[in-house]
Amino acid sequence: MVRSFAALLACSLLVTSAGAQELDATARLMRDLTEAPGPSAFEESVREIVVAEYRSLGAGIAFDGLGSVVATLPGNTSGPRVMVTAHMDEVGLMVQYVTDDGFIRVKNLGGLLDQAYPDQRWTILGANGPVPAISGLPTIHVTPPEQRSRVWSLNEIFLDVGAASRAEVEALGVRPGDGIAPWSPFLVLPNGRYAAKAWDDRVGLAVMIAAARRIRAENLRLPAQILWVATTQEEIGLRGAQTSVDLARPDLGISIEAGVAADFPGIGPTQAQERLGRGPGIFLLDSSMIPNRKLRDFFFSVAREEGISLQADVLTGYGEDGSEIQLYDTGRPSVNMTVPTRYLHSHTGIIQRSDFDHAVELLIQILTRLDAETVEELASFEPRIPR
Repeated sequence: MVRSFAALLACSLLVTSAGAQELDATARLMRDLTEAPGPSAFEESVREIVVAEYRSLGAGIAFDGLGSVVATLPGNTSGPRVMVTAHMDEVGLMVQYVTDDGFIRVKNLGGLLDQAYPDQRWTILGANGPVPAISGLPTIHVTPPEQRSRVWSLNEIFLDVGAASRAEVEALGVRPGDGIAPWSPFLVLPNGRYAAKAWDDRVGLAVMIAAARRIRAENLRLPAQILWVATTQEEIGLRGAQTSVDLARPDLGISIEAGVAADFPGIGPTQAQERLGRGPGIFLLDSSMIPNRKLRDFFFSVAREEGISLQADVLTGYGEDGSEIQLYDTGRPSVNMTVPTRYLHSHTGIIQRSDFDHAVELLIQILTRLDAETVEELASFEPRIPR
């Protein structure tokens, strides 16, 4: 029997509604974090979620001068200081100027391929609230054959908000300097996979918050003081990490990031090595740092003890907040743990829930072992001279 379009649409809506009702607390957290718009320096909506989550756990909250959040749960106040960090911002755009006929020219905030700009939906963070926008693309009907495969540069991109003049755009509250975030709702896929924007680095924030929730719920007594730090402006130069590290004053650092999955057509192991479904990852090299080797080996040792698969990744072209912790004061042990992510720095990426859950478990197991003696040993470069 052939169903009408209306019947098919109704069925689709029922499935979507049922799927939304089945989200557990962690998936709801991921949905809320990823759907919040927060390009670099415009992280307010993400910050609200982070602060509310940690305050609900009884954490004390402090802010650095750029808006990074430092949360401290009740507990140990005398052990080593461990900074666990993820960044709040995502790649996006900024309004450059508005044309007389109501189109918006933009500049980028963070690294996006030119292929990612046209024919997309965006959210402009205007003075009067969010404004939906579309990056226009000429129709194939009027595009000369020799131009149909050409990639547009950023200088050719324009946003359309449905306005007919600059005055109409201004009436919407859109001004030069406003931030612009990709628009891409959270979506549950088969095989325990989730699609959304901004996994870089809302997945790291979600790992931190999920771990903190468990630590409080299970009343875990940790040997270290944990500073849960959500940084700003990572995508445009690790800026929040530079300022928040002075507030946290860590003895050791753990950065949590979206990893670079290399398990789809067109990418391979010479570029990255992580794959969805094979557990969290750890960077052995990126453009910003080589991790402390003792701390790196400590992660692999704990993962083996707990039966958690931990993937190694060696790559270039990636910078992350752990490098700022590593360079703090006279230097600190630091490492970057990841949740493998497909299609990083695009409108829609994909993660696997099991990788996320194992990242949370591994982080908790690491934190339960970071006593003063262990941290001191991880930070030591004293040669071991046989007697």
